[in-house]
Amino acid sequence: MPLNKSALIRYKTIDTCLQNRYRRWTLDDLIQACSDALSEYEGTDNGISRRSIQLDIQMMRSDKLGYNAPIVVVDRKYYTYKEPGYSITDIPLTEKDLNKLSEIAEILKQFKGFSHFKELNGMVHKLEDKIYSERTKQKSVIEIETNDNLKGLEYLDRIYHAIQQKNVLAIWYQSFKAKRSGKIIFYPYLLKEYRNRWFVLGSKKESKAILNLALDRIEEIEILPEEKYLPNEDFDSTEHFKYVIGVTVNSFKPVNIHLFIDKANAPYVLTKPLHHTQQIISETENGIEIVIKVIPNFELEREILGFGENIRVLAPESLRNRIHDRFRKAVKCYEESAE
Repeated sequence: MPLNKSALIRYKTIDTCLQNRYRRWTLDDLIQACSDALSEYEGTDNGISRRSIQLDIQMMRSDKLGYNAPIVVVDRKYYTYKEPGYSITDIPLTEKDLNKLSEIAEILKQFKGFSHFKELNGMVHKLEDKIYSERTKQKSVIEIETNDNLKGLEYLDRIYHAIQQKNVLAIWYQSFKAKRSGKIIFYPYLLKEYRNRWFVLGSKKESKAILNLALDRIEEIEILPEEKYLPNEDFDSTEHFKYVIGVTVNSFKPVNIHLFIDKANAPYVLTKPLHHTQQIISETENGIEIVIKVIPNFELEREILGFGENIRVLAPESLRNRIHDRFRKAVKCYEESAE
């Protein structure tokens, strides 16, 4: 049931009054307290009728808002809570609440194909921290990286349900290289997140090849109920991303990438491996040499470039030359800007 702000202020005010058992509250006292609260928070001086406060008390007593507040009248005049310490802000979870949380848990389980699924534990910690901070009125002790301004997040729910319900989608999509958007008839199979960006994997009507679309490049989505959904029984998300850093899976085969990391940065790579295939080849006083078996792609290059001068590609020669060339161009860019 939607509530306006004034009603919420009145409920909270009545709740605060009834928690104070050192004072006896008449209906007139509650009316005055609510009037003062509305004047303070809303800047309104309009009077509140007895009928309004009586209806508020009736609503708080009912199950319509989930309060079931044990409000009683003593000596036919004074309002109080029958249960000391009760507050509408501290009500227990109902069976309906538990069922809804179970549904949410089932939805979260659907993301087990994601390489980041284990990091959902962080979401649980964030929820627990929020409850803790609300109850103790202390500052939050945990902060999890989010990007609420990212484009395309509004499509997440529709795409998720389209995958579950096996709906065909018409997607108007514009890649970074395209001058304008184009329409794609798309069979969605999987949602995947990588570094706060969301992607949907599926295939086009004309091809069974797996296509990867970034949600922030989608301009419009339409469900096509008349189109027949064609599942891809050969698509396995675990196998698809087995030898990949990021989300870009190209036609290349996985190769062994040999890297040298200097002594100062070696602990970062040891405690957070670049890939699950990572193995240590050697350790010296100057650093470590590791090998990972992955498909060369854009995300791999960005990972290597992110270490700057603290990492060196030893093999294969093609990747070594490409990284070297990109660093040379970066130096040239800085030198030209300094002139």
